[in-house]
Amino acid sequence: MSQNKKKTKGKWSRYAKPYLPYFILGPLCMIVEVVGEILMPLCLAQVINGAAEHGWGYAVGYSGAMVVIALVMMAGGVGGAYYGAKASVNFAADLRSDVYARVQKFSFANIDRFSTGSLVTRLTNDVTQIQNMINMLLRMALRAPGMLIGALIMAISLRPSLAVVLAITIPLMILSIVCLILKSYPMFAKVQSKIDKLNSTVQENVTNVRVVKSFVREDFEENKFREANRDLKDTGMRTSKIMIFMSPVMTLFMNVSTIAVLWFGSRMVYGSAMPVGDLSAFLTYVTQILSSLMMVTFLLMMLARAMASAKRISEVLDEEITLTDTSASSPEKIVEEGEIRFENVSFRYYKDSEGKVLDTINLTIPPRSVVGIIGSTGCGKTTLVSMIPRLYDVDEGRVLIDGTDVRDYSLYNLREGVGMVLQKNVLFSGSIGDNLRWGNEEATDEEIIAAAESAQAHPFVSSFKGGYEYDLGQGGKNVSGGQKQRLCIARALLKKPKILILDDSTSAVDTATEARIREAFRGELADSTKIIIAQRITSVMDADMIVVMNDGAITGVGTHAELLKNNTEYQEIYYSQMDGKEADNG
Repeated sequence: MSQNKKKTKGKWSRYAKPYLPYFILGPLCMIVEVVGEILMPLCLAQVINGAAEHGWGYAVGYSGAMVVIALVMMAGGVGGAYYGAKASVNFAADLRSDVYARVQKFSFANIDRFSTGSLVTRLTNDVTQIQNMINMLLRMALRAPGMLIGALIMAISLRPSLAVVLAITIPLMILSIVCLILKSYPMFAKVQSKIDKLNSTVQENVTNVRVVKSFVREDFEENKFREANRDLKDTGMRTSKIMIFMSPVMTLFMNVSTIAVLWFGSRMVYGSAMPVGDLSAFLTYVTQILSSLMMVTFLLMMLARAMASAKRISEVLDEEITLTDTSASSPEKIVEEGEIRFENVSFRYYKDSEGKVLDTINLTIPPRSVVGIIGSTGCGKTTLVSMIPRLYDVDEGRVLIDGTDVRDYSLYNLREGVGMVLQKNVLFSGSIGDNLRWGNEEATDEEIIAAAESAQAHPFVSSFKGGYEYDLGQGGKNVSGGQKQRLCIARALLKKPKILILDDSTSAVDTATEARIREAFRGELADSTKIIIAQRITSVMDADMIVVMNDGAITGVGTHAELLKNNTEYQEIYYSQMDGKEADNG
């Protein structure tokens, strides 16, 4: 735990170092403003007292001094605000970039610990809270204590007898501040967690809006959002009540102190024990003292909220990445042949779970072969192929590519040699061409068209206005499921990987188109190892080797003819999908 704290502290200082001049100049400018505020009441007292005793001519000099002080104060205030904004905005921008980069390095296991909505909140709202706190800290950290101490010294030196009022008021205000801070700190963490929940609800609804509408679940989603919104409102209101209570309490102390000073001070003025100008200056110093305490209170409240946000950001920055290549013994090695070997591989998604998702898998996939994987839903097919590019790491055993453990490759070289078309086809905002270039940033227009033709995507792309410049919209919402699958396949083909994994990626494509895609694979990717996960048996019948899985284990390996003859599970799948005539012909 202490190591994590140490690590986080080092991170925070790293964001401040590049902007150290701003962090220094901001408070220094505010000190200039504080000095001016402390001197101003003293000059005002001299103007009032001098005018009363020597006439207005005497007051002109001090009035001129007050104008100069006001101008210097303005320069200090503007400078403090400027440098405070520069420091806080740059600090937040660098922090946000690092948090985002950290999330990009997370393994699936790391991401499973944080919801998507929570990560979005931490990257936006939590970083903004820290930015606001730094800005306020640079402007108030020296200004508020400086004004408090300076005004207190001036008030005591001006009239020690009247300063007794402050000796009673200030401890009571400090006690109130401590109580408010202790009460509010845990509430801020709750507010941020409620924002997480609200963000997750909105994101889930917007991302899956088509599903919501197709099942007529708008009312359900509205109620779910309303509940999350109400939770945030209620928690926010409880927190706001504490902060709302602060202002009247501080104002009460200020007014009581002012009345007390006026009561005792007016008697002293009436008895000629103190000039009017001194009473005016003393009242100003009292106001400055109590105002500075209010500023300190506000600053501490912001600090409490920022600390809750900083803790949440630290959880992301200090999250131990479960999948790295720092111990890779062959980081320079690249995938050349595409041979894959699973040796006694076992895996659990959660280390304390009893059942294994994969149980003692042994399998060798020859290079440049076409391998089909088939089995019931949830039997571990996707998990098995996820071990190849190290989206997850095995719990037991090892996965080897070209005779080398995948953990001995650098993650970049390993994943550069493996192309995946996932079950859930994902496209991004931008043109079709931009999306396809994810497979190869340097791809020419001719290469893009060739890949699209192999994936049977070129005909429908050509029909769009603008062709490959057609804007897909967020998540590829402008194309159908089958079109999206073919674009994802084309993207993978552009990568020209040594290992291509197709995870049920032609489920939305008709059988004739699917057959043409498979034929293109044999021509375009003849030197690549191709793994096809499918629910339809027709998708894997022509494979060089078919792997049958059930309940996390391999129950059969062979060609279509061999499995149809010897494997009961394969037979059940085959006869359930083919009618009697096709079965007899098979």
